[in-house]
Formats: sequence, C-alpha cells, structure tokens
Amino acid sequence: MDYTTELLERLKNNADAVRRNIEQACAEAGRDASEVTLIGVSKVFPVEYAEAAFAGGLKNLAENRVQELVPKIERLDELGLHPNWHLIGTLQRNKVKYIIGKTYLIHSVNTLELAEEISKRSAAAGIVTDILLQGNISGEESKHGFAPDELKAAAEAVSAMEGVRMRGLMTMAPIETKPGEARPVFARTRELFEELKAQVKDPSCWDVLSMGMSGDYREAIMEGSTCVRIGTAIFGDRKALQV
Repeated sequence: MDYTTELLERLKNNADAVRRNIEQACAEAGRDASEVTLIGVSKVFPVEYAEAAFAGGLKNLAENRVQELVPKIERLDELGLHPNWHLIGTLQRNKVKYIIGKTYLIHSVNTLELAEEISKRSAAAGIVTDILLQGNISGEESKHGFAPDELKAAAEAVSAMEGVRMRGLMTMAPIETKPGEARPVFARTRELFEELKAQVKDPSCWDVLSMGMSGDYREAIMEGSTCVRIGTAIFGDRKALQV
C-alpha cells in the first residue's frame, strides 16, 4: 500500500460528494443515477492517488497522457488492482502502440488517421479497442476533434475499420464564466449522438456520451451524459501539487 489512510479517506469523501451531486442531477433530469459512470482523472498526481481512489471504490480511472497512463497501469497491476483505464487526452499516433490492449475506452479519437492507427495495431494484436469520436462542438481553435458537420462521414469511415468499436462521442465545453454556459454545447452533442446512433453499423454498441468535468458535470448530466470525467473535485487542485 503506497497511500496513507488520510489520503484514502479524503479521496473517498470527495468521490462520494460527487456521486451525491450526480444522483441529484439525475433526479432533476428524470434519469437513473446508474446511467452515469464516474471517472476519476488522476493526471499529474502521483500513482498513490490513483491507488487510493481505486481502493476507495472508484473503479474507473483516467489519464490525459500516455506517459502517465502506462506507468500507473503497470504499478496497479503489480498490486493486483485492475480499474477500468480510460485515455481522455490527445493521443499521438506514435504513442498508440504503448496502450493497445491496456485501455477500457479511448475517448479522444479526433482524426481518421488516429483511428486507422488504432485499428491497425488492434487488428495485429487480435483485439478490439473501444473508442469514442471526439467532437469539437464548441468550435474553439484550442480544442481538438471533428466539427459537427464532419462527424457523420467520420463515423461511416471508422465503422468500416477492423479492430475498433465505436461506442459514442466525447466533447469538452468551453470553461464556464457564467453558470449554464456549457449546456448548449452539451445539448448539441446529445443531438449529434442521437442522429449518429441511427446511422452506425451497430446501434446497440453506440451507448457512451462522455461529457462533463468538475466545473460543468451537472449540466452535462442534464443533457444526457453517460460518463463524467472528474479530476479537481476528487483529487484536488493540480496547481497546488508539488511533485
């Protein structure tokens, strides 16, 4: 055990508080809380934070970067701990080979070239990798992903690839300066998600809508998110961390 009892209790309490907010948001939206998966994002934090979060009941963990994801997977594997690992940050094609077979879900497939690399590597390994298409619904230049009018063609192209299974969409909304500003982006992503579900090869597998982070996950849930990616609200302020 690499973590302290204090760290375990703090992260568990934080995660439980987020779960209560999820339950409240789902109740307001007329949804069942079981429809929303809580993913803890431990980026920048040392591996013991991920270990403590998992020990405290957080079964889904995520990283933004391959160079953080792989060592944490390896360390928790050594300890016999096996969370569902998600990659949610920008993935470079030359890093795909390091994570094939190690992820539960890749949220950030933002180009056809990246999808092709994942397809090639997965097929060669004899596995199927679950992925989401990342949509840049807000249109911000600082964000990656397919524009709304590109998603249909992208989904059709990826449907024809071996070794990958599209599960749905991921997006990031602009950072809110006023409450509720993110919600229109989430609403539009939900519309696109439903439109594409009628067109993909296997609609039964099109079941993940990854939207919402610490500052806006309640709005995302109101608009149908099935995965919220929570870092700060569980692990704390990364800016204050000295590692």
